[in-house]
Amino acid sequence: MAHPKRKISKTRRDKRRTHYKTTAPNIAICPTTGEPHIYHRAYWYEGKLYYKGKVVLDKEEV
Repeated sequence: MAHPKRKISKTRRDKRRTHYKTTAPNIAICPTTGEPHIYHRAYWYEGKLYYKGKVVLDKEEV
């Protein structure tokens, strides 16, 4: 098993970790309902599941 010969300094470790950043998800506005939602995701609005501006599933039908 690999074993470090020297202790890695906090500065060196932190320099490597600076590249791990979180990004805010892109928000789209539905042209049909006007609701904000995440791109390429279905979302619920007034008991209906929408995807690409169309009703995919109605809660009352299930």
